[in-house]
Amino acid sequence: MSAAPALPAPRAAAYRLGFVCLGNICRSPTADVVMASLVADAGLADVVEVRSSGTGGWHVGQPMDERAAATLTAAGYDATRHRARQHGADWAGLDLVLAMDAANLAAIGGAADGRTGRVRLFRSFDPEVPDDAPVPDVPDPYYGGDDGFADVLAMVERTCARLRDGLVALELSADR
Repeated sequence: MSAAPALPAPRAAAYRLGFVCLGNICRSPTADVVMASLVADAGLADVVEVRSSGTGGWHVGQPMDERAAATLTAAGYDATRHRARQHGADWAGLDLVLAMDAANLAAIGGAADGRTGRVRLFRSFDPEVPDDAPVPDVPDPYYGGDDGFADVLAMVERTCARLRDGLVALELSADR
């Protein structure tokens, strides 16, 4: 298990966290839904904003992929409110933006190593990725079977749990 990387300090009262994938219908909305649930359960909903987007605009306004939504629903999450958005300039002020793969990271201008700064690879927080190993992508399940969506959910749950723990450690407060 790797050591948990530090979260960047918040820029304002609320910590603003975003997830980015290609079309915003599978991976990044899965992370958005799971993270929002964990944030609410930790009592941080008033001080942590969670959102997701895609680098492409093909699916803007559409709900998440049916298979991703079914996987989340079967695990007890609410996937009904998601509508795809495209990543844009309004994301510049976020405290932390996590790309689901290296291509997404490059598209939004992240550092090549994906481990530092305010724009990183999502799995740089995955407890199963050793500190000295290259950060792997979250595989895109779109063109595969249902097992791919379950695998992505497992990666997202353990990684978002670590992110939640990092947010708790920041001792965020609405009184900031």
